Amino acid sequence: MLLRRFYDDKLAQASYIVGCQATGEALVVDPNRDTESYLAAAADEGMDIRYVSETHIHADFLSGSRELAARSGGTLLLSGDAPPEWRYRFADSDNARLVRDGDVVTLGNVRIGILHTPGHTPEHISFMITDGAASDAPMGLLTGDFVFVGDVGRPDLLEKAAGVKDTMEEGARTLYRSLVRFRDLPAWLQVLPGHGAGSACGKALGSVPSSTLGYEQMVNWAFRCRTEDEFVAKVLQDQPEPPRYFAEMKRMNRDGPALLGGLPRPPRLSAGSLEPVLRDGGIVVDARARDAFAEGHVPGTINIPLGRSFPNWCGWYLPYDRPIHLIVDGAGQAREAVRDLVLIGLDSVAGWFDGEAVEAWRTGHGKLESYPVVDWLGAERAVRDDGALLVDVRNRTEWNEGHVPGAHHIHLGYLRGRIDELPRDRPLLLYCRSGNRSGIGVSVLRAEGFRDVANVEGGIEERRSAGLPVD
Repeated sequence: MLLRRFYDDKLAQASYIVGCQATGEALVVDPNRDTESYLAAAADEGMDIRYVSETHIHADFLSGSRELAARSGGTLLLSGDAPPEWRYRFADSDNARLVRDGDVVTLGNVRIGILHTPGHTPEHISFMITDGAASDAPMGLLTGDFVFVGDVGRPDLLEKAAGVKDTMEEGARTLYRSLVRFRDLPAWLQVLPGHGAGSACGKALGSVPSSTLGYEQMVNWAFRCRTEDEFVAKVLQDQPEPPRYFAEMKRMNRDGPALLGGLPRPPRLSAGSLEPVLRDGGIVVDARARDAFAEGHVPGTINIPLGRSFPNWCGWYLPYDRPIHLIVDGAGQAREAVRDLVLIGLDSVAGWFDGEAVEAWRTGHGKLESYPVVDWLGAERAVRDDGALLVDVRNRTEWNEGHVPGAHHIHLGYLRGRIDELPRDRPLLLYCRSGNRSGIGVSVLRAEGFRDVANVEGGIEERRSAGLPVD
């Protein structure tokens, strides 16, 4: 048997190839839209992708199942255990095979049983893997967003992200019943989840790639809840704010992601075309490092550095119905940024600019804009002498764990929508944990016309290290 895991750090997302080496047949579960990696892996292993499937209708990334099935010729296996509003609307047109609880998919000696494990979503399924050449006992379960290492999938996204009212508690109770069923499986069963630490699909995901059912029963908080009511209360408590793009992902993944035929390659744009793009209200994301942006940037652009959180904050801030332009440090960064955006369905990248465009702006306009970066001593002085307002852009849980006395809290993702809460007649000092998110926030406020805005370098971690007060 072949079992291979793929992991995307920026999505904190895992997908898997399961196959029989004797027959060369394979199943891919939960692929993302960068399908080249799965096609190449199958070719390297001498495998034919016979089936492509997914555990559920994802909220945090745009599924690559439809794309991979089209490119590989494999048959789509989609959950048939769903209420009408969450049935796959492209299943008939794509000749998908609907699978339900108790169904078995066979790949030579490898048997893959389908378990309906709802709660995170109503249609969620898991895949029980048995290597028949070695044993009749199952060896592992691809759990998707059902059970993670140290956590379980959150049941509140249908309500909080997709706007389906009064589904959180029902989902939590359904998830509890799925866990009760899961407890009866063999303790040696490997748990192979769909996400790791950093995903917003849970609140306490571990960074270890796999576990066992027996170990999770010992250490996972969800298995230690003694009653259903206790579980419901805990699973709905302190869940992170779902990014705005989650609603788009649910809809697009249900209705059918657009087929790409490979990752797009938008063109490099001439330096002279940057000014008309901005003059016409175009969207320009400067993906350079925050230090470079702070030292000099083109007015009207926002800074989302091309790092691990790039897809997340682009999903919070970028629209799905308008062209997107990028400023990057060369073609390599352009390819990376475009891939990241495609993974969350932002396919409308019109093109990219490099450093030449930034320098051309400097030459043509005499200067670039910049913003100040201050340490905590400077921040304290500005609050005392200039009436500056500290703005904490971390999430709600971080704020509750400790914040600067007198600070105003607005989660970074909601900043643009809550701008009216912020004064324009006094300095604003933004901080987060380390300075990364607050740097994005400064760029957003400056693009919205705020001039006296600074980033507090080092964030609250540096403040604690300096021994300054934290409430």
